[in-house]
Amino acid sequence: MNAHTKETQAAISPQNALELLKDGNKRFVEKNQADRDLLEQVSQTASGQYPFATILSCIDSRVSAELIFDQGVGDIFSARVAGNIVNEDILGSMEFACKLAGTKIVVVLGHTACGAVKGACDDAKMGNLTELLSKIKPAVDAVPEPADASQRNSGNIDFVNTVAEKNVQMTIDNIRTQSPVLKEMENNGEILIVGGMYDISNGKVSYM
Repeated sequence: MNAHTKETQAAISPQNALELLKDGNKRFVEKNQADRDLLEQVSQTASGQYPFATILSCIDSRVSAELIFDQGVGDIFSARVAGNIVNEDILGSMEFACKLAGTKIVVVLGHTACGAVKGACDDAKMGNLTELLSKIKPAVDAVPEPADASQRNSGNIDFVNTVAEKNVQMTIDNIRTQSPVLKEMENNGEILIVGGMYDISNGKVSYM
């Protein structure tokens, strides 16, 4: 399998890009990864890169976008930060990836049993982590159930996973409100902005 070229990237529609990611995750789950020579792709991309997707995911060691979507060198831009939140730097990176480098889809990918979400649920405080978790706290507050405060913490994994899903949705809302560039591209049908959840127990990605 060859790395993408300017021509193959241009031929991919936003919906095609989503299908490529779905197909890649299916291969990953079924242990049927594509046959690719990564070092050959290094050579093929030495003079330029033409990724088709931009994926914002958590830094969690179990959630490597290239692996779980079965992609090779030069296929995706991968932005990673605890809790898959956005800030000016990440938004600027996404704008570069989509507007200047030609990717056709932005995926905000959360995952089950997310440690950053657990920290936000527990109102954890430690150094710079305190400020990062404050960006996830609105998702905690936006999940109404359970109302019992004793159940709204990291010990309730169902609550944690519901907050993680809400955090993905709110991150997408933040992308649309804080990046006129990406919002305009989405409105024009140039890109898709979608949310997904990765299940760390079985390797599957589901979409919202």
